[in-house]
Amino acid sequence: MDRLPTAWDKLDADVTARLSSLPRSLRLLLENALAHGAPPSVAGQFAAWLDGRRDALEVPFLPTRILMQDTAGVAALVDLAALRDRATHPVDALVPIDLVIDHSLKVDFSGTADAADRNLDLEFRRNTERYAFFKWAEQAFERFRVVPPGNGICHQVNLERLASIALRQDGPDPMVVPEIVIGTDSHTTMINALGILGWGVGGLDAEMAALGQVAQLSLPQVTEVRLNGRLAPGVTATDAALALTAFLRNAGVVAHILEMTGDGAASLSLPDRAAMANMSPEYGATACLFAVDGETLRYLRAAGRSEADLALYEAYARQSGLWAGGPQRHYDQVLSFDLGAVQPVMAGPARPQDVLPLRQIPASLPQSGAPADGAVFIAAITSCTNTANPVLMVQAGLVARRARELGLSLPPWVKASLAPGSRAMADLLQRAGLLDDLAALGFALVGFGCTTCVGNSGDLLPAARTMLEANPGMVGAAVLSGNRNFPNRIHPDLRANYLASPPLVVAAALAGSLALDLATQAIGTDMAGKPALLADLWPQHGAAEALLARLEEAPPQAPALFEAPQWRDLPAPGGSRYPWDRQSLILRPPPFFSEADACRFGVIADAAPLLVLGDNVTTDHISPIGRLARDCPAARWLREQGWSQPGFGSYGDFRGNHEVMLRGTFDNARLDNALVAGEGSRTLDASGKECSIFDAAMSFIAAGTPVIVWAGEAYGCGSARDWAAKGTALLGIRVVIAHSFERIHRSNLVAMGVLPITVPRACSIAPGADDRLDIIGLDRLDVRSGLEIVIRSTARHSVKGIAELHTSEEVQVLAQGGVPRILAAQVSKPLDC
Repeated sequence: MDRLPTAWDKLDADVTARLSSLPRSLRLLLENALAHGAPPSVAGQFAAWLDGRRDALEVPFLPTRILMQDTAGVAALVDLAALRDRATHPVDALVPIDLVIDHSLKVDFSGTADAADRNLDLEFRRNTERYAFFKWAEQAFERFRVVPPGNGICHQVNLERLASIALRQDGPDPMVVPEIVIGTDSHTTMINALGILGWGVGGLDAEMAALGQVAQLSLPQVTEVRLNGRLAPGVTATDAALALTAFLRNAGVVAHILEMTGDGAASLSLPDRAAMANMSPEYGATACLFAVDGETLRYLRAAGRSEADLALYEAYARQSGLWAGGPQRHYDQVLSFDLGAVQPVMAGPARPQDVLPLRQIPASLPQSGAPADGAVFIAAITSCTNTANPVLMVQAGLVARRARELGLSLPPWVKASLAPGSRAMADLLQRAGLLDDLAALGFALVGFGCTTCVGNSGDLLPAARTMLEANPGMVGAAVLSGNRNFPNRIHPDLRANYLASPPLVVAAALAGSLALDLATQAIGTDMAGKPALLADLWPQHGAAEALLARLEEAPPQAPALFEAPQWRDLPAPGGSRYPWDRQSLILRPPPFFSEADACRFGVIADAAPLLVLGDNVTTDHISPIGRLARDCPAARWLREQGWSQPGFGSYGDFRGNHEVMLRGTFDNARLDNALVAGEGSRTLDASGKECSIFDAAMSFIAAGTPVIVWAGEAYGCGSARDWAAKGTALLGIRVVIAHSFERIHRSNLVAMGVLPITVPRACSIAPGADDRLDIIGLDRLDVRSGLEIVIRSTARHSVKGIAELHTSEEVQVLAQGGVPRILAAQVSKPLDC
């Protein structure tokens, strides 16, 4: 193929040579800036980065595509629809958007041949209004398309079907440009395995990008992670991804871009790389980029890409420097990770980075004193992290097949489920003859979606419920092949949740308990009355790969992606403006664009602490996705509005209704607030009375008292959940003070006009319920400017803080009251304060 025209052609040869040692990720960001009209002088920012400067290096950025899933996507689309109502000129998506409906499938039915069909039918019935809204949006917005329910998980579908390494950009200056994707889900980083830069963002950032708003990015730190050696026999890609998560979380790479290199990286299959890249949010990194090589092209060819596309991808990768090898590159730091040292592990009971060898799992279980502590009540093969990996899925099937041969079965309390991330994966298992083996053991297909990984696990089995009722407080467990296991996420009645590879999920289900050592103790008794060990079930080394090689000789045709009978038959409104039902309890116009209470950031004096929290407060703590409790403020409001359905569903179902989401903010049974005793969604109101966090916040608003949140390390870790910031703002919280913030949530807070402030870890002072705070220096806010926090109690304490505003653009966003106010001003007359 002839030399391709690219944005690098805009730079002089000497500048190009000067930048040859840039990391691949920064080369992509520079090319993106040039392709979107930045002058050649922008290269000076990248040259300064090479020279060691890290302050005030900002570059323009606009993605080539936006990926959304339905629960986060509905919030963004409701915002865009509301903006259209205010607009005096057309509001449309200028950047292509792919929305994959994957987060709403619940495991109501399991263990039967018709479970998947019944779950899908129920999903459509529960979500008719939301899905009709998506279908309206598909016809209303020019560059918006929907992958209907029942087709898979957004990141796996993105990897297998949607992504392109390079694109031909038409126009007066045609060129080939790299695809760079942002997504409203933090695991958008899975696409990094293909050599495509992509990361998760909040919904508001996605909205700005969709409308063509060029963002200013602060050039990040870039860390090289050299993967050495090869995985030992019996060690899976999941084990490696979890071990790497623990290693990198400990190394401290929050907000870094990682570039994976070394002979170990080259030895990994593309799905193995994808498992590692998918876990990037769990170790706090922005992205986890692999180079393009022959394995990349092999995977894309098997996934159905055309030979013409593959030729373009290879030519572009070799020309642009994305191809493996090449010149020595400059990095902020270099870390080494030995794949050969990885052993079989699980992560739990409450964080993805709490990685333990199998022999240590029993001791890690919380203890209630009940004899059945550690009973496995949920065993789920779920999540794009691992179900996108053919070897892992075949290994799970082979474990199930061997268990059948030995006459093993699941205990009656184990709810097992199989939810592949794409129909292609289910087809592979079917062609391998393993779908029947899994189903016979209890792992029947329940559908194609996120299911248990996002808390859509459904009800426990009757035997499990009986055990819990007979042993109040007992520690029930879930084992899943997911990426997150935060408290109260998987199921509200389970206190221990462990992440594991798909074959280990099957083994744990057979054992029925994590109180035994799966590596050495019998997990069942075979037909001959002999103990069956994990080693008796585990496939021989290379068995899964050999089976897959035989299947690849006759690859199937890719299933239709944008079609589904129930989707086709779903009635939906037409027109350019959405016809809001003002009585709807699912979709309501948000208040962010029509109310003038999001005013310019000003003085904060005499503020009260609404919450005083510890380390590792996740976005699940702040804005849960799980089911609503019957007595929570959101459920009470729904009843008052006439809600008549049995149960209340999950918060993910109500992301288009701010009234529910506001009341659900901080509604987590495992929230630990130092202002009150015990766990739960409780705090003190303006009069000092203990009540729900929502009621307390409303009392402070009524009293005219500003409120703050005080927290520890890694505040806002977990999902890219913009409602964690939207809800925070609607509760009247003006400032969040913490020892450190996770990247996406910090950005989301700024987008909603909430100021994140860091204080040193050495600062052991935290405000009490009766204390009041003044923040000095807000009149001269700037990028990472210093502030003074005065805590007034019986004594006066002063703490130095830093305003975590990372670009000049963020300073302006905060000054103008947040992104919603800016967007409202762009489409209509500015609001007055």
